[in-house]
Amino acid sequence: MAWGANPAWARDMRVDDQVQFKAAVKQAKPGDTIILADGEWRDFQIVFTGRGTAAAPITLTAQTKGKVLITGRSNLRLGGQHLLVSGLVFKNGASPTDEVISFRRDSKALATDSRITEVVIDGYSKSDRRAEDIWVALYGTGNRVDHSHFEGKTNTGVTLAVIRKAGDPLDNRHRIDHNYFGPRPTLGSNGGETIRIGTSEESLSASNSIVERNIFDRCSGEVEIVSVKSGGNIIRENLVLASQGAFVLRHGNGNRVERNIFLGRNVADTGGVRVINRDQIVRDNYFEGLAGSSFKSAISVMNGVPHSVINRYHQVANALIEGNSVIDSARITLAAGADAERSAPPVDSRFARNLIVGTKGADPFRAEGEIGGIAFAGNVEATVANPLITKGVEQRAVTLARAANGLLYPTDPALAAVGAPRDLQPVTREEVGASWYSAAAGEAAFGTGRTIALPAGASLADAVLASHAGDTLALAPGIYAVAAPITLRHRLTIAGHKGSGTTLRLADGLARIEGGGGLQLEDIDIDASGVRADTALVAVESGVAPNYNLAFGGVSVRGPGKAARLDGVVIAPGTFADAIDIAGSRFADMATVFVGTGEQEPKGWYPVERLTIEGSAFDRVAMVADLLRKGTDESTFGPRFAMTGSSVADSGADGISLRVSGAQHVRIAENSFTHSGAIDVIHSVGVPDTRITGNSFAGTPAPRIEELAYKGPLRADLSGNVVEARP
Repeated sequence: MAWGANPAWARDMRVDDQVQFKAAVKQAKPGDTIILADGEWRDFQIVFTGRGTAAAPITLTAQTKGKVLITGRSNLRLGGQHLLVSGLVFKNGASPTDEVISFRRDSKALATDSRITEVVIDGYSKSDRRAEDIWVALYGTGNRVDHSHFEGKTNTGVTLAVIRKAGDPLDNRHRIDHNYFGPRPTLGSNGGETIRIGTSEESLSASNSIVERNIFDRCSGEVEIVSVKSGGNIIRENLVLASQGAFVLRHGNGNRVERNIFLGRNVADTGGVRVINRDQIVRDNYFEGLAGSSFKSAISVMNGVPHSVINRYHQVANALIEGNSVIDSARITLAAGADAERSAPPVDSRFARNLIVGTKGADPFRAEGEIGGIAFAGNVEATVANPLITKGVEQRAVTLARAANGLLYPTDPALAAVGAPRDLQPVTREEVGASWYSAAAGEAAFGTGRTIALPAGASLADAVLASHAGDTLALAPGIYAVAAPITLRHRLTIAGHKGSGTTLRLADGLARIEGGGGLQLEDIDIDASGVRADTALVAVESGVAPNYNLAFGGVSVRGPGKAARLDGVVIAPGTFADAIDIAGSRFADMATVFVGTGEQEPKGWYPVERLTIEGSAFDRVAMVADLLRKGTDESTFGPRFAMTGSSVADSGADGISLRVSGAQHVRIAENSFTHSGAIDVIHSVGVPDTRITGNSFAGTPAPRIEELAYKGPLRADLSGNVVEARP
């Protein structure tokens, strides 16, 4: 331990191990600084306590910012007053508890007037996405999190949460500012918020916290990017980039969302602000290129539940939505979510001085219920053919030009007072996060590495071991014997020569996907006719994180028929695929090609965000796919299923050849089903978009849609299908 003077009344105490750190904490006085020596601090559960002053906080910092790595099973707890932590990096591990950084030592020792600044948490996620933790848990009052970097959370749990519990202070007055919230991939369940302020239990009291001038970059864990569940909060001057979901005023009253900039870049499900409860203000915001609809609209105002219990949907009352610009965006949804339960429409609310320019000249307004309780005044909409709202929304030609701040404004001076203010200044990347930190490059995409030629008969397993992320193994014509499944811990392409007879002859499964793995197969024949034990062609092992991808292009698989059960892709619980794509491929004499069962009611875990099948053939298979999302929670985007231009023959188990349950988007078009089981689509949550069109069914039952969560008319397009009776 090395101690030095800072000014005369303060000490710098450098510590080199955990024992020295604990001793320094016990001795620290106001103005002292504890300095962690550069290097890796593994399995370090940091407890930092003390009582500094506003003028002389007690500080914990790195010897060199960015060179103190907190790894393994580590976390940080603060307890006391006027504590300051800076310069630490959490990565290559996960917290052994349910919080990484906690503004309390324990339930009795909260942190107040304390600060975390220039701290990084990068990919510090539990390997099983169902294992929950919070990266930053704000307890107490008057705390601040600023200029920090949070990226790559793949397991359930909020990135940063204000924790409000009965018996603890509820007037929090926290400040969350100038942080970089980097990419958070889709979780595939509820629980993927980036920020949450409170929970429903204490939501009718005011937190009075501020979230300002942060960047939210591709924060797409679930439909609520920022979830406000308390009152009196201010969400202002943030920049939201290509993030799926919305800022949601979920519970609590009297919040303000103002001067934020949402740039969706036309990414699916990008939204803006969703309004629920009383006395909410949404003003002076800028929304551009948002492709979301319904709950993920640029602006959505929800219907409520009459006499709602605390954790459902309180009626919108006295909302003020004014001075916003909605540009090139798909939807503004009013009375969103109206149904038999959510039957209380918005009342005593005002929608004024907003500028609306829809996507490709379309009217973005949608009303899902009664909107007479919203007064419209002084709004301008670029002319559309059949506007939904005519009173208080003027139709006129609108020409836009980009201003110096990069945002679009009308060129007509008469419209200067309509829409977002001209003095908005988007927060820059240089203003947020830890200036000294750059995240490592993401996993290499398929086909971006070396191409390695592999002669016929060579060992595929040895070649995989010698490969690196993004490489392609280029196989020659001929036969490659695969005695046991290969293990993949990085993304790899295995490609044959199209039409030249490259064959993998399996004695067991082909591949096992572990953490970091992914597989793309191209122009390969797979002979699994000799498999004699039940197995899977590709098995995704438990604990795989981050999200992975699989792709099959020009692949032909011949299974063992009744001699053994060979499934195609089998996914372990707790794992999640961003996409599984099958194109121009053929599968014969095997069990279910895709096995993706959901789990854990009622959160609605599901295994893949997007499953796409195009131009492929399935002969004598048990099922093409069994995709299941359980639960009734409405916080997810998917799953999405598409099957086009494909054929299914002599297939099906228990009368079903394809089952899709709980998916939010289903497109099954221009396929042929011959002497096979039925298509079974189950609507269990949300407002699914199901289109089964232009298919032929010969000796196959007509598709069936089951409505489990909705009692109204059938919500599906079944046009253009041709059903021929069984002979």
